[in-house]
Amino acid sequence: MNAPVTASGISLTPINGSDQATPQNVIIGTVISDLLVTIIALVGLAGNAVVLWLLGFRMQRTAFSVYILNLAGADFLFLCCHFIYSLNTFIHYFHSVSISIPSFFITVLFFAYIAGLSFLSAISTERCLSVLWPIWYRCHRPRHTSAVMCALLWALSLLLSILEGKYCGFLFSGAHQVWCQVLDLITAGWLIFLCVLLSGSSLALVSRLLCGSQQVQPTRLYVTVLLTVLFFLLCGLPSGIYWFLKSWIKHHLNVVYDPLFMVTVVVSCVNSCANPIIYFLVGSFMQRWRKGRQTLKLVLQRALQDTLERDEHGGRPPQETLEMSGRILAS
Repeated sequence: MNAPVTASGISLTPINGSDQATPQNVIIGTVISDLLVTIIALVGLAGNAVVLWLLGFRMQRTAFSVYILNLAGADFLFLCCHFIYSLNTFIHYFHSVSISIPSFFITVLFFAYIAGLSFLSAISTERCLSVLWPIWYRCHRPRHTSAVMCALLWALSLLLSILEGKYCGFLFSGAHQVWCQVLDLITAGWLIFLCVLLSGSSLALVSRLLCGSQQVQPTRLYVTVLLTVLFFLLCGLPSGIYWFLKSWIKHHLNVVYDPLFMVTVVVSCVNSCANPIIYFLVGSFMQRWRKGRQTLKLVLQRALQDTLERDEHGGRPPQETLEMSGRILAS
């Protein structure tokens, strides 16, 4: 079949292979969802590209900035795939041209999703360790832990995605039903482990903040991590849950128009788009813009700042202090 598959998972083919046209409500719903995905993806691609540029070439690497850099890369790849799917839908409807998108794009989508969740879980876990056991963390943490962990998580995500694509028919023709189900279980188990780790570490951070014996004032990095995790649990996690459930009931599900899946795709794109917005909002919150000297680099630096700022009456740290504050835990 040469008909494209949209970003929301709808195949633009006649129902049951007959000459019956696709219902009008399906067309309208599909176009609206893909329009939303296109707009969100463009904003997210621009935001994540700025984060990649600043953290990759303009800022000093720190323990947490390495994770944020890799998370931005996974979000950029995820949004790029959805943007291509949505663009294909508009080309099909407005120019009556069907462009065949290779099936390995689905594998790339899974790869980006798994990698993004892995990096977010690592960020939350390491932040939890730095808060609960700060002395041990500062004294005994290996210097290049962040870089090594990111490389391992990229490799593991790529391995799971390739095996899933190979045995489930996304990379090569033909599928092995038994091995596909086994790999579905393995992938689902890994994602469940990551979600439990993410939720547990985030809950520990919130508990320490609200119910700790000692008063703990949240730093900007504290707020950045918690907001990023919250957005993933609200917007990113439903898409993974739906993919898993649909893979197990696909033989019993024969629905052309799936509005629930369309919603999960849109909100998953919102999650990847929201991360850079969170960084820049947290970094610029309660700050005065002085004669245009506040740059995106400095704003992003503040979002990853792990030290408490003095209030306006007590003075504000100069730019050099802000640039050095994140270098305590160099990766």
